[in-house]
Amino acid sequence: MNFDLTPEETMIREAVRDFAEGVVAPGAKERDEKSEFSFELMRQMGELGFFGIPFSEEWGGSGGTTIAYALAVEEIGRVDASLGLGFAAHVSLGLSPLYLFGSPAQNERYLVPAIAGRYLAAFGLTEPDAGSDAGGTKTYAERQGDRFILTGEKCYITNAGHAGYIVTTARTSREHRRISAFIVPREAPGVAVTCAYNKLGMRSSETCEIHYDRVEIPEDHLLGIEGKGFHQFLDILDGGRISIGALSVGVAQAALDASLAYAKTRRQFGRAIGEFQAIQFKLADMAMEVELARTMVLKAAWLKDQHRPFAQEAAMAKLFASEVAMRAANQAVQIHGGAGYMKDYPVERYLRDAKLLEIGEGTSEIQRLVIARQLGLDGRSS
Repeated sequence: MNFDLTPEETMIREAVRDFAEGVVAPGAKERDEKSEFSFELMRQMGELGFFGIPFSEEWGGSGGTTIAYALAVEEIGRVDASLGLGFAAHVSLGLSPLYLFGSPAQNERYLVPAIAGRYLAAFGLTEPDAGSDAGGTKTYAERQGDRFILTGEKCYITNAGHAGYIVTTARTSREHRRISAFIVPREAPGVAVTCAYNKLGMRSSETCEIHYDRVEIPEDHLLGIEGKGFHQFLDILDGGRISIGALSVGVAQAALDASLAYAKTRRQFGRAIGEFQAIQFKLADMAMEVELARTMVLKAAWLKDQHRPFAQEAAMAKLFASEVAMRAANQAVQIHGGAGYMKDYPVERYLRDAKLLEIGEGTSEIQRLVIARQLGLDGRSS
């Protein structure tokens, strides 16, 4: 068993860290306060090759590992979780569906420019009445000759406002879970995107609702096999959980770093508070959980790279890491005391941002269901 990173993985992590600390971090606080999404930063990440890390050179990627990609998401998330979320959603949810299920023509037209950062990609899955029950999709695509007519709505969709295309799930039959996936250009007539949510955290990520009003989708924009979209998006979500786990590790690490620095400089009763055992125990627990979460995420990424089953490990990593991020951020605020409740310090942002990680791309409850079913348990009646 070898826990060493390859030279390429180390190089990627260092390159992303330099960009994160030098370019992303300085404006993170202001972007959060203004709820300001930066497409410019995303564009730069594309130009630097970050979006192409886990994809083959054939489509403009670098042929890197899932481990390298997870490390990159962690580094961005450590300084700006909102940008990290946009990064993870673009790659894992927007690009991966085409990479896994797209035709060469589809990939040449849509995937290549999205990997280069010329525009973003979004994944239209969640609906007002279909969140955890994603199979309950109501958006409908009616076949009419050589095209489909798409009608419905999606909500809480990341990156949709700057997306060149939206991978959209829709029912193509009245049968439950008879779902197909389509590549829908954002500028297609009948597509309306609104990004006006007032969120608790992740305030500088772009979160949108989408309305489809009889949008004409050519048959060649069907992604994969008609009727197999449900199984496709389950595969996509498995991979996405690794990236959200990595993002969670980044937030947790940021909370730990801030708490350590504060504990060494804040003095009470004539001593640095880091000299008090109560604070030391909090920091020790935080450090332990961050290390465990990172190891779980990288193991799931390694399994994916080895083309071995990883659904259970991805769910475990996402579940544990997201809850670690929430605990670490909460403890960071506590260690900072009254100062932690003020916007002068970043830990209150970490706490607000961390909550989304327990909800997005499958709630903690759904992750526990996924794990239970991987263990051979099924609560559905036989």
